[in-house]
Amino acid sequence: MRLVYLLFSALLLVSCNSSRTYVMSVQGKLKPGKLGPTLVHEHITTDFIGAEKVKQPQYEQDLASSTILPHLEALKARGINTLVECTPNHIGRDVRLLQSLSERSGLNILTNTGYYAAVDKKYLPQHVFEEDAATISARWEKEWTDGIEGSGIRPGFIKLGVGRGPLDAVEEKLLVAGIMLSKKSGLPIYVHTGDGAAAQSEYEIISREELAPERLIWVHAQNGTDAERIALAQKGVWISLDGVSATRVDQYVEMILALKEKDLLSRLLISHDDGWSVENQKGEISLKLFGNGNEIPYRTISEQLIPELKKRGLTARELDQILIKNPPKALGITPSSRKVDR
Repeated sequence: MRLVYLLFSALLLVSCNSSRTYVMSVQGKLKPGKLGPTLVHEHITTDFIGAEKVKQPQYEQDLASSTILPHLEALKARGINTLVECTPNHIGRDVRLLQSLSERSGLNILTNTGYYAAVDKKYLPQHVFEEDAATISARWEKEWTDGIEGSGIRPGFIKLGVGRGPLDAVEEKLLVAGIMLSKKSGLPIYVHTGDGAAAQSEYEIISREELAPERLIWVHAQNGTDAERIALAQKGVWISLDGVSATRVDQYVEMILALKEKDLLSRLLISHDDGWSVENQKGEISLKLFGNGNEIPYRTISEQLIPELKKRGLTARELDQILIKNPPKALGITPSSRKVDR
């Protein structure tokens, strides 16, 4: 994996040096070729209590670091170079912790701006229901231009979340707000999506608003069908198969092979969706690993999925396409007239 990473990094650096495209990490700008093998949808800590109920984070940073850092160091040792952290604001986003863990582990880590409207709007602040899309977008734009919560740390993408079926009025408003910011900043839009009907609705909205489909990443595309994934991938949307777990490896293999059959591996991203939830038991704070089928986080792709894909005929070049070449294309930012110096 390390040799493959070095070879592809060299190729990507050659191609990217002639452009102004970059990726924004919690430690600042990265050339796309610096990403290397990437997990595109993971979590560090997530607080499921609900928006505006308590001040987040509830835990001490030392507790989080001692719990999580060894797993990130092990991930780096296995050859993964970049982790995209998808926890949005009001559900436990902690950018200072991410920056500290990035520095200590040697991993590139990306964070986000945006709001999460899935799960019956539990994680939305009240102002979302009162403000229009332009006002909400301006809030997110401030995090992009000035940094998040006074930290100076800037988001590398916009993270949204919607439920099943066509987007409702609030979900559509948030997507339009994201589109406004994406047009100004170049940030891609990740959308946690309940099913294929919701993904199709997102595509129709970005088409109406004239945003390039390559800026939309269908998060949790495993919730759709092969036909839905293929149709949107053919239109340019990124298909992100998240939630790879030890209990469902065979299902992910079949989904990937269906995309390969249509020559669409160039639109594919994969990840585990692993992380820790904040547990508050009568004031005693702890971190609990997500119960998503992975007893040890961030390992199933490298230790189970990739070996199985090799058995089913995927070549080293095709695997590198998914893990190394696709992420910087999906996450790349081309500067607009508004400059970001950091």
